[in-house]
Amino acid sequence: MGQIKVYGLEKYLNPIKEDLSEIIHSCIVEVFEYPEDKRFHRFFPMKEEDFYFPSSRSENYMIIEISIFEGRKKETKKKLIKLLFEKIEKELEISPKDIEITIFETPACNWGIRGSTGDELVLNYKVDV
Repeated sequence: MGQIKVYGLEKYLNPIKEDLSEIIHSCIVEVFEYPEDKRFHRFFPMKEEDFYFPSSRSENYMIIEISIFEGRKKETKKKLIKLLFEKIEKELEISPKDIEITIFETPACNWGIRGSTGDELVLNYKVDV
């Protein structure tokens, strides 16, 4: 299971969110071996007065938060982060210096999904990749 949140300035995030969602999803599917139909993305376009960030970042600055069940290997998570930087830069021409990515891992028992806890679900993908 994974939930993705993306924050950025509305005038820069809104025009790219569909393409950005495709990039994020393709990276998650590739690296975490998720099924194609598992896409849970939320976009939070922010007004300039609500989104503060250092002057060393451009107006393309964004924060990507990824919430997942714990269990993936350190190398797998690092591979995902690097692939996201690479694909976003290549396909959207946004510099990695304007992207911050955080992966939040919690035990599956802390998730409530489809009337059950995450540790009681039968998943059609592996978590220990």
